Amino acid sequence: MDERKRLFFSLFFAAQLCVSSTQVLRIGGIFETRESELVSTDELAFKFAVNNINRNKTLIPNTTLTYDIQRINLFDGFEASRRVCDQLALGVVAVFGPSHSSSVSAVQSICNALEVPHIQTRWKHPSVDNKDTFFINLYPEYTAIARAILDVVTFFKWRKLTVVYEDSTGLMRMQELIKAPAKFNLKIKIRQLTPGNQDARPLLKELKKDKEFFILFDCSYRMASELLKQLSSMGMMTEYYHFFFTTLDLFALDLEPYRYSGVNMTGFRLLNVDDPWVASTMDKWAMERLQGPKQESGLMDGIMTTDAALMYDAVFMVAVASQRATQMTVSSLQCHRHKPWRFGPRFMNLFKEAQWDGLTGHIVLNKTDGLRRDFDLDIISLKEDGTARGIVEGGSRLTKRWIKIAVWNSYRGMNLTEKSSRDKNNNVTDSLANRTLIVTTILENPYVMQRKSDKELIGNDRFEGYCLDLLKELSNILGFTYEVRLVADGKYGAQNDKGEWNGMVRELIDHVADLAVAPLTITYVREKVIDFSKPFMTLGISILYRKPNGTNPGVFSFLNPLSPDIWMYVLLACTGVSCVLFVIARFTPYEWYNPHPCNPSSTLIQNNFTLLNSFWFGVGALMRQGSELMPKALSTRIVGGIWWFFTLIIISSYTANLAAFLTVERMDAPIDSADDLAKQTRIEYGAVRDGSTMTFFKKSKISTYEKMWAFMSSRKNTALVKNNREGITRVLTTDYAMLMESTSIEYISQRNCNLTQIGGLIDSKGYGVGTPIGSPYRDKVTIAILQLQEEGKLHMMKEKWWRGNGCPEEDNKEANALGVENIGGIFIVLAAGLVLSVFVAIGEFIYKARRNADIEEAFCFFYGVQSRQFQRRGSTSSSGTSLSTDLESGRLLGNDTE
Repeated sequence: MDERKRLFFSLFFAAQLCVSSTQVLRIGGIFETRESELVSTDELAFKFAVNNINRNKTLIPNTTLTYDIQRINLFDGFEASRRVCDQLALGVVAVFGPSHSSSVSAVQSICNALEVPHIQTRWKHPSVDNKDTFFINLYPEYTAIARAILDVVTFFKWRKLTVVYEDSTGLMRMQELIKAPAKFNLKIKIRQLTPGNQDARPLLKELKKDKEFFILFDCSYRMASELLKQLSSMGMMTEYYHFFFTTLDLFALDLEPYRYSGVNMTGFRLLNVDDPWVASTMDKWAMERLQGPKQESGLMDGIMTTDAALMYDAVFMVAVASQRATQMTVSSLQCHRHKPWRFGPRFMNLFKEAQWDGLTGHIVLNKTDGLRRDFDLDIISLKEDGTARGIVEGGSRLTKRWIKIAVWNSYRGMNLTEKSSRDKNNNVTDSLANRTLIVTTILENPYVMQRKSDKELIGNDRFEGYCLDLLKELSNILGFTYEVRLVADGKYGAQNDKGEWNGMVRELIDHVADLAVAPLTITYVREKVIDFSKPFMTLGISILYRKPNGTNPGVFSFLNPLSPDIWMYVLLACTGVSCVLFVIARFTPYEWYNPHPCNPSSTLIQNNFTLLNSFWFGVGALMRQGSELMPKALSTRIVGGIWWFFTLIIISSYTANLAAFLTVERMDAPIDSADDLAKQTRIEYGAVRDGSTMTFFKKSKISTYEKMWAFMSSRKNTALVKNNREGITRVLTTDYAMLMESTSIEYISQRNCNLTQIGGLIDSKGYGVGTPIGSPYRDKVTIAILQLQEEGKLHMMKEKWWRGNGCPEEDNKEANALGVENIGGIFIVLAAGLVLSVFVAIGEFIYKARRNADIEEAFCFFYGVQSRQFQRRGSTSSSGTSLSTDLESGRLLGNDTE
């Protein structure tokens, strides 16, 4: 009966061709149906394309397309062979489908024998010795897809990747990626989903346990839809994971449940949705599908999948080829006769020569094997906030949740789009709005403190402090909400000998928390396992110690204004000046005098500057009391004047410094720096266990700090403390010095006047907000911190929480003893004066000696004259009287001679 009907319809259409000038071309479609669907998507797209082409009178004005559709079961190659023979008997210009590989091979062998084009729209791995000359496949060639996958992985600069494939064909598509590790320093793990089982939770649980955050899924869109549901149920749909799906229908999945998850999701899209004609065609398809039977679950309502678009383009290709075909007749072919269609090779060449733009972009076929090679793939990424954004102006609502970040061409490779670069500059609140972040922190004054209240507090209201204010400001800028939790083990985070982390760092690594807002120091080892924002506070390590005990002025405290060496130099100077004054006074003739001025004939002369008197002169001038001795000679006056100037400066300096030393309580500090700590063992010192300060000394290569770490590590039970509170208690109650951050020391010393900072900063570092590796929040938090810094809010928050009641300020600062560097110039002036006085004394001596020589010569001449006169006089006068007279005359002539 069926054969009679087909013969009837064949004769009917032949008669119509004779009557009418319009040519009718029949195409055959063999489609496999699943149990869950009444009509396959390929069949719907096949009919949709034929109807649209027939409505378009300008495309093939004198030709009408008609179709013959046959439905078969899955994996039934024999039934596919029988149905294609029936279609060829009716007379078809091309055969579409089926999709399964076993059925495809059966249909393809028949089409090759009868030289009828066989058109495929599903992925098929071609054989090495491909002799299917009448085979056309619009699905992108598999080696090109493999290169596209590798380019995307290298574009994201992944170093670790887990590949999860559904069936063995996935390994064929992954072959380029599997070869990549040696060349791109890529570590790949390959896992397979359980065949025939859609429950992938055991595998996903292992991936979560192993912290595999970059996962590539090679599976169908149906399996992808199930995987997304299971990933969500296991808490893996977070911003720390990046899922890459190779299916070309990722954009068609219903992602509404994951709208605000923040998960990173990337995939391919073959449809050219930027084209208004494509968007219009997809809208028409959506309208028909919404009015028809319900579409399978997992897809958005009315969405056109890639398979449907490829089927549309395949039917469109027949119309384009038939437009160029002239005088082509369709004949009935019989499978058992093996007589091919004589227009088959010519029609096949028209297919391979044709080029056109379809729903899946520009279509060009390889003339040798009929495969599609030159094509574009859109690299699409799920929007970070999941909010809607139209890809086309007023266009398809079906692609609003995706951003095209790049276009991959099978010849030119990856090319970033302008849209992706613009999206990088979106407002920083894009991915954080309406998110609730888990914040880990630690109790540390004044950063995080328990709020005191008469009422029972819950949630974030339990805490207050600098970090809570910082969180509030970040929340206002970025628009997120947060939940503050104290770190479970009460530690900041350090690495043990096995390489395992603890504290807040561990919670970030395990993704237990999204942010760590605490006095968490940015260090090299931490930066390798977590990400930090820009520092919100800069500081360094210093020493917290008790204030030194004061020392009251003693009995001999009057000596404190001058250092001991200055006192010694003053005594030496006084002794030296006295000796020099004695020598010069003895040397110069002008310091000698007649003690009996009333008896000019007296031969006795004296000098007041004896050795004892010289010392008395010096001491009297030093004591600012003077003496009865006054120098007469110029040389001795120079010595006296310089000594008076010296004593003026010494006494003035001593008096100015004396008040401070007698009224200020001096501090006696046993240590002044880290070097002092390292050189002694009496005072014990240490830091917080497993903190950044401990890590600094542990990793330092500086000899002083290595020595300090050796001391601390040898006394781990006593030197290292659990937290800062324990360390402060030890500093107050025992002889212990605490190595900690300068900001904490500043806060503590403002509230405990018995504690102070010793020395300067040992290093320089900063506190930052910690995030897990690859977190999308890091850059946004950094921008917000920079904004707070420029607005001065960080400084205002620090002033708010660091300001205390303060300690009573000391009236006077401790005065320093005057040293040689302060008044050493006085000694130089004194020495210069002494040298000058010596030279003056020598000059005086030479001058006086020459004058005395002239007087003596005159005296001798006078004495000779007097002697001759005496001899002539005879006995006129006695010799004694004459000699006495002559001597008196000589004395009168030279009364300055001793």
